[in-house]
Parts: sequence; structure tokens; C-alpha cells
Amino acid sequence: MAGIQRMDHFTVVTDQLQLTQDFYEALGLTVGPRPNFGVPGLWLYAGDHAVLHVIAVAQMPALRRGALDHMAFMGEDIAATLELLLSRSIAYRLIRLPRPWSTWQVFFDDPNGAEVEIDFDAAQKVPQHLKDAAERIPQ
Repeated sequence: MAGIQRMDHFTVVTDQLQLTQDFYEALGLTVGPRPNFGVPGLWLYAGDHAVLHVIAVAQMPALRRGALDHMAFMGEDIAATLELLLSRSIAYRLIRLPRPWSTWQVFFDDPNGAEVEIDFDAAQKVPQHLKDAAERIPQ
């Protein structure tokens, strides 16, 4: 029987294409090839795989499709990511999974209101000022 092999991509709808592109590029994704669908948008890549498809619309739809809670990525440098969010005044939640996992999780919203999670290896260190900032930034 054929089955799911892996997650392929998420799709975000936006009326702020450039802001959305800038946001995800700052997080380390890069714009790459995209088929001509006849509608504006872009594909953002992690390495050689398009993990985020962005569709541009003139106005955000009143009714949203689906019940997707958030999109999650694996990250490389938690301190640099938190510094970036802090420098842009982006509110974030910092969570540590219980043992034995102890994975770091960072949650925040993209410019379109989609919740983003980035997970980091448990061995990474988070400076105290970045832990404190997560508690001070209004959620």
C-alpha cells in the first residue's frame, strides 16, 4: 500500500507578498523556481525543496479554509533566530519539551497571522536575556 512519506509543503495566502517574502527569507528560506499558475506568488525553499508556497491575493478571504493549527520547521541556531525575532519586535513563545526529548520550540506569527513553529536541538543554549524576552513581549 502506498503511504505518506514526508511533509511536502505548506501554503500561505497573503495580501502582503513582499512583507511575507522578507519575513521568511530572514528566517533562512530562499525564493526559488515556481510554475506559472496564472496567479502571483512565490515558492520558498529550504535547501533544494520548496517547503512554503505563498499565494498573493488582492484581499484576504473572509472565510479561511481548513483547520491547520501551525506549520513547523527544524532550525539550526536558536539564539540567532530569537535575536532576529526580538530585533523585529516579533512576539514569541519559547518552550522546552519534557525529557527525554528536551527539544526547544519557538512559536510566533507570520505577517499573515499563520502560526510558525521552529524546533531546535536540545543541546543548543539559549541566553537568559532571550528567555526573559519571551516572557516580556506581549502575546
